[in-house]
Amino acid sequence: MNDSALGRRLPQLGAREKLAGRAQYVADLFRPDMLHGAILASPFAHARIVGCDLSEALAMPGVRAIITGDDFDEAWRMGAFVKDEHALAKDKVRYVGEPVAAVAAETEAQARAAAAAIRIDYDELPAILTPKEALTSDLLVHEHPERYFKTFDSGTAGNLCSRTEFAEGDIEAGFAASDLIFENHFHTQAQAHVAMEPCGALAEVDTSGRLTLWSANQSVFRVQACVSEALGLPMSRLRCLTPWIGGGFGNKMEAHVQPIVAALALKARRSVKLILTREEDFEMVRARHPFSIRIRTGVTRDGMLVAREVEVLLDGGAYADDSPGVLAFSLLCGRGPYRIPHVRCHGRVMYTNKLRFGAFRGFGNAQMTFATESQMDEIAGALGIDPVDMRLRNMMKGKDPWFGGQVPGSNGLLECVERVRDECGWQASPPAPTKPGRRRALGFALAGHQSGLLGTGAIVRMLEDGTLVLNTGATDIGQGSDTVLSQLCAETLKIPVDRIAVVSPDTDGSPFNWGTTASRVTFMTGRSVVEAAREVERKLRDHAAEMLECAAVDLELVEGGFVAVKGVSNLRVSFLEIAKRAHWQAGGPILGSHTWVYERPTIDPKRAAAVGLPFPKIGNYSFCAVAVDVEVDEVTGRAEVRRAWSACDVGRAVNPMLVEGQIEGSFVQGMGFALLEEMVWDGPRLANPTLMDYKIPTIKEAPDEIRSIVVESQDVDGPYGAKGAGEVGLVPVAAAIANAVAAATGARIRRLPLTGERILTAITSAPKQD
Repeated sequence: MNDSALGRRLPQLGAREKLAGRAQYVADLFRPDMLHGAILASPFAHARIVGCDLSEALAMPGVRAIITGDDFDEAWRMGAFVKDEHALAKDKVRYVGEPVAAVAAETEAQARAAAAAIRIDYDELPAILTPKEALTSDLLVHEHPERYFKTFDSGTAGNLCSRTEFAEGDIEAGFAASDLIFENHFHTQAQAHVAMEPCGALAEVDTSGRLTLWSANQSVFRVQACVSEALGLPMSRLRCLTPWIGGGFGNKMEAHVQPIVAALALKARRSVKLILTREEDFEMVRARHPFSIRIRTGVTRDGMLVAREVEVLLDGGAYADDSPGVLAFSLLCGRGPYRIPHVRCHGRVMYTNKLRFGAFRGFGNAQMTFATESQMDEIAGALGIDPVDMRLRNMMKGKDPWFGGQVPGSNGLLECVERVRDECGWQASPPAPTKPGRRRALGFALAGHQSGLLGTGAIVRMLEDGTLVLNTGATDIGQGSDTVLSQLCAETLKIPVDRIAVVSPDTDGSPFNWGTTASRVTFMTGRSVVEAAREVERKLRDHAAEMLECAAVDLELVEGGFVAVKGVSNLRVSFLEIAKRAHWQAGGPILGSHTWVYERPTIDPKRAAAVGLPFPKIGNYSFCAVAVDVEVDEVTGRAEVRRAWSACDVGRAVNPMLVEGQIEGSFVQGMGFALLEEMVWDGPRLANPTLMDYKIPTIKEAPDEIRSIVVESQDVDGPYGAKGAGEVGLVPVAAAIANAVAAATGARIRRLPLTGERILTAITSAPKQD
């Protein structure tokens, strides 16, 4: 009987708690004598703070503390790549919605009333609202950005937040050798994360002044680092913990309200909780970057890609946040999963007077892939080549390297393409419209996405009864990573998953993990879990060897929690017996640990060159192919996705059910990016910061059929061959839908979202209308 934990379709470990309504999120937490917080936000996009009157607010009932930018030292700045942001606006506001002051009071209503009573005097300044304005304006969002600390050579100057460039081959020679050159411009919109749970935090201060901080986050360690920077605190004076998390998608990776709540608690000397409203979450935190993309691609007449130049311009908003990383990774994906010998990708991210833009599922790659995969269909159409055949001729196969020179640990892209092509009936007749006045067609797109980045660790500890505790510091934000990591641990030690308890992340006791982001937990933390469990296995063997009076090399783990002599399964000792011996007789309690940092260079200097590289070591690629069946209403222009097929190469599916859930969720969120979602500004103010006006896909908009196809290619570096699955399924969705709309209508639209109005305008006007 094979009791392997790998490949089992286990439900998420916390599913029952959530279904029963017993899961406690930060909004559900309560501490004795707890205060409630509220924030006063800037009404201006750009203004100097010339005065502040707190007297009326301080005199209001229940108010116990008020903080402003004056409570923070000028040097206390935070930021993932560029340290450019205070916890509260100091001297100047840079976007509508920026926190200016915060109040702690006995009730939330009292806190909000007091925040509204604070009087701030502003000297309004002209606002820079687009990256093009930022390029040419003499106005500056930040007066002296060159003085900020940077973690890499960002090139920050004036309104330029950062710049990056990658190059392979000889781009001019490549274009000279091309028979045809195609150049197009594409534009993507700002997209809100809309996690089910808005951002919030609860801080408690002890008698020594040490803080304990619970928050909605994707990394307790990033929370600890950001709050420590923003408050000028040693990291040892701050303990960060994670309750249940209601989704993140990148919105909760960097700081949101945590520094503000921590500062209020320190000033009031009492616990403080602050939960943003949905409208505040829209206006105050972060969103997906709007992109402007220019692509120039050279090809031969028989459809072989020869050269490509990509130029991008990003709106970074008022603060750098994750923008430099998003820019760089988007450019690293500019070649796509194809063999193109001559490539140059370069871009800039600009400061503007909008809320910060940051990481969002598929960070930068989703925007870039919309452009590159749309253009692939345009090129195929101009050459009279089938779009799938065009991709098959040029795509990476086997050990072909990614742009920059890194060879993937595995590559199942060919299987992804072939399975989607065959299952969607690509070579059959086009699907028939459901009724007159509609047009219907299939669209196709490919993508690759990384899952190896930065540092992580794991501790596996055996208890006295032979059961185990797994501690990783990785936050499960709803995707099921606790379940997958438990399965990896169980597989290594040959025990049932229910004998493993998972520790909630805690900076006081968990090993460092950079974050639940960039599809990295299964690949990165999973590898640490396996290695830590193997250390436990070695110690179990050593104990069993002494107990059974044999050599450790003659022993093996047996299903169910035993160590036995190889070939003699009844000559064995249980984990329980070994644990009792270790705890009470010899050797000491059994514990295994492992930490590592992703080690493979982003760029092979013998193959490529880079300027402004924020991630010197990033990689390990998963792959995806998507096909969609889209129907367009000729009267309204509305596009509906009837069916979808998504094949994702995840190396090895530790839990196929959870992988399928990631594929389906990725598709629907990508469909929202393609068809519905757009943050719209009326001048400097966000015009649709509520779910009444900001549309996300619901079950009504989701296709009736999403075929999730799991491809396993056995990554050589991944735990039991596994690699990331959380983002790659979203990345090609917008391009596939745009390609289907173009095939159905003959109109190529190069701007997202593909609203009914935009499609109808394209249908009724000249071809290839933006």
